[in-house]
Amino acid sequence: MIERVLVIAPTSVVAVWPKELDEYAAFPVTCRTLLGDKRQRLKSLGDLERYRYKKCRVAVINYESTWREGIYDALEKYDADLIICDESQRIKTHNAQQSEAMHALGDKARYKLILSGTPVQNQFVDIWSQYRFLDRTIFGDKYYAFVGRYAIKGGYGNKQIQGIRPELKDELIQKEHSIAFRVTKEEAIDLPEQTFETRSIEMTPKERDLYDQVRRSSYAELIDGGSITATTVLTKLLRMRQITGGFLVRDGGDPEKPEQVSTSKLDALKDIIMDYVIAGDKKLVVFAAFIPEVKAIIELAKKELPRGKKAVAIYGAVKNEERGGIVRRFQEDPDTVLFIGQIDTAGTGITLTAADTCVYYSKTYNYATYEQSLSRIHRIGQRNTCTYIDLVVEKTVDEMITKALRKKEELAKTIVDNWKDYFK
Repeated sequence: MIERVLVIAPTSVVAVWPKELDEYAAFPVTCRTLLGDKRQRLKSLGDLERYRYKKCRVAVINYESTWREGIYDALEKYDADLIICDESQRIKTHNAQQSEAMHALGDKARYKLILSGTPVQNQFVDIWSQYRFLDRTIFGDKYYAFVGRYAIKGGYGNKQIQGIRPELKDELIQKEHSIAFRVTKEEAIDLPEQTFETRSIEMTPKERDLYDQVRRSSYAELIDGGSITATTVLTKLLRMRQITGGFLVRDGGDPEKPEQVSTSKLDALKDIIMDYVIAGDKKLVVFAAFIPEVKAIIELAKKELPRGKKAVAIYGAVKNEERGGIVRRFQEDPDTVLFIGQIDTAGTGITLTAADTCVYYSKTYNYATYEQSLSRIHRIGQRNTCTYIDLVVEKTVDEMITKALRKKEELAKTIVDNWKDYFK
């Protein structure tokens, strides 16, 4: 019987698990995300262990924290019946600290499950560490014994892995599939044409304090200002939206040089770029509402994309005559893997079907603009199911905007009647 579950996932996916379990679990479950500093993570795990009601308990934590001092011991003591590695390619490196931590935790668990769309990212040896966690009897305990059996060596010092031995390829595949279940998009005919995913982001206490200060002062100014119009409300919400994206223009500050006050969304986007672009070898479209956000994403791409891979961007300052060439590079150049667009500028009239996944770093209030932007990847020439990922900061205006757009509402037309809801 499974009573305790431990889920390890990329940081940006951790907050998705409670919502998915709440919506789809066919059994009683209580879930805690282990986020924040060490003390907060240990407290959340302790609260879960002390939970007295008869429900399946699920703890969700990010990979990078599993091996940290104090946290690993607590996870070991938690003694999960089932451990799930979501996006298990994160433990593909056999001697990485998080991989070794997962191997040790997995050795104690009664049941284990790995989930990945890209278990092999670079070379076939990527599967060893994942299977070492999953079932050590499949490929054995020793990485170098596995390499010695299956790999063709060459290069400098005859130490570089050149590929798999042809005569053993069928054996390796048979062993791999002995405990694996694979479904392709083509086989999953019941998948919807468009799939929407929300990745919730938690503010740090400092970021939350700043957001709440702006929220309260905006509410007070609206209450004292007399007549409430859509324009006045949307203007006040602007600063709150900017904070969730990581930027703020202080009173008296230069609007052209906003202060960066958070990296939470950028960190979540970094995870997605790692999983979809770098690991998954896919192209990706990212839309953002504000130019400082676009520029920050461009800088992130410069740091994170592998050598030879490029990002392109279209925003207000990019000349109209240059935009066609930018789109062509994204569509036709295999090394141009990331398109970054300001949603009001690049959300209409262009084709970006080289990608089937689109991330909304931030959105506008306008449903028509949002609907148009959805069609950049979802149009003639697209053969894959389109996936849209919303980055939403919890308990902020982000959630309100996302809900309104999903209901196909134009906020400028409905916000006056319910404006107080946005400043709760």
